[in-house]
Amino acid sequence: MSRYQRGRGAGSPTNPAGPVYGVISTLDDATRSPAEFARCPSPESKKSELSLFLNWGGPNKNMEISSKPRNRSWIVDVLAIFFGIGTWLGVNGTFIQLPLLVDEAPEGWSLPSYLSVMVQIGNLGPLLYTAIQKYSPKKLNDGWTIHGVLLVGAISCLLTAFFYNQTASVAGTDHSLALFLLTCFTALNACTSSVLFMPYMGRFKEQYMVTYFIGEGLSGLLPSVTALIQGIGDSGDCVLVNVTESGDEVYELQKTPPRFDTRVYFLILFALMVLAYVGYTLLNSLPLARREYAEVTVSEGNKYVYGEADNQPKAEKLSKGQYTYLLLLIGAISLFSNGMFGSIQSYSSAPYGGQAYHLAATLSVIANPVACFMAMFLHFTSLRLITVLSILAGLLTSYVFTTAALSPLPPLHDQTVGAVLVVTAWTLLVGIVSYTKLGITTVMRAQGGQSLVWVGAITQLGSAIGAVAIFFAINYSDLFQAAQSNC
Repeated sequence: MSRYQRGRGAGSPTNPAGPVYGVISTLDDATRSPAEFARCPSPESKKSELSLFLNWGGPNKNMEISSKPRNRSWIVDVLAIFFGIGTWLGVNGTFIQLPLLVDEAPEGWSLPSYLSVMVQIGNLGPLLYTAIQKYSPKKLNDGWTIHGVLLVGAISCLLTAFFYNQTASVAGTDHSLALFLLTCFTALNACTSSVLFMPYMGRFKEQYMVTYFIGEGLSGLLPSVTALIQGIGDSGDCVLVNVTESGDEVYELQKTPPRFDTRVYFLILFALMVLAYVGYTLLNSLPLARREYAEVTVSEGNKYVYGEADNQPKAEKLSKGQYTYLLLLIGAISLFSNGMFGSIQSYSSAPYGGQAYHLAATLSVIANPVACFMAMFLHFTSLRLITVLSILAGLLTSYVFTTAALSPLPPLHDQTVGAVLVVTAWTLLVGIVSYTKLGITTVMRAQGGQSLVWVGAITQLGSAIGAVAIFFAINYSDLFQAAQSNC
């Protein structure tokens, strides 16, 4: 039987060595040292170096297929999903609302480029958090820090609802200054979640990391569904408005007004952020949730030491090369998926028609939580499978980049099969990437230490590099040409 004890701050009588974040669970034999926790058998000496690197023929099962989820609390599952929704909801929601925002913004369709820069300013959050945890003698309490970060995200959505269209003159030119500043705070919540929320979930049993990622996927799906209900996905109809004296017909693209305005949309996002805050509060305080902690000691700096719980699979100890490989891999994946895909999707799919563009955007958003949901039943920790999926994602990435670079006349742009291919490619790409990132995170979580903090930091670094690179590629080169949607 495990016993659970809440950690206290530095200088407390029970913990003179330093702060311990969250709940600590230990074995009944409290004298065992972390080094005695056997995490895997030694690899067989006859394996080749490549086989060892990719876990080919490893002693433990690398894939687990189950008809029902492992022993779990569905209440904690739901709370983890609510918590995950509060990660990128504000940022995703702002970009999904762009078709209406650009109509009022003085920047027009240059607004996405400016917002991308604002989002990167949000990376100051994880940098500041990491610096304080590493160099400050007084460490931040993760529990209260997450409360503060979620409140910042919720308040930003609320203020955006009322001030998104407020402009100010900067260097003699009007800009959406209020929207820019609020997007920075919204991004502060999103970016900091990578190095704060995900490590926090590391203290729960492994299966709850999956439901947290489902919630993170819903942070993109829910704003998309809200926008579809709002009606901004309407591609419009070409309506005959005039006939010239020479007999030429003049058509105009007319769109149906949205069912509700941008203010209501951001108020809905605010309500979802409140739901995420309530979910985290209950997750952090309910005794039922604490009983779902893994057998883990969490010390200052988010350093994890896992024991052997009866219902948890054994984790294979990665070599230094494997550990570095996975960090570089998730950094490269994040560079494209978080930093570039959103910016090039319209260039890639819009030339195949408005319907293809909206299908690609909608189905790819749905693919994220669906892939994470599949991981509840198809659990894997194989480096070989991770590598194979990454190669497949690389091939699909090459295809969508090719169609984007050849816009407005990519291959098969005037044929139905071209539209089917590009929609399928985007859906599979986002699904495979989401599944692969979850697999990498699951493997790294089991390594203990500060592995999840490193995963979050590398994810944000890759995302920032990708976003900056694609910003200059789109705005300061002729590499990407937008397809015309006029009649």
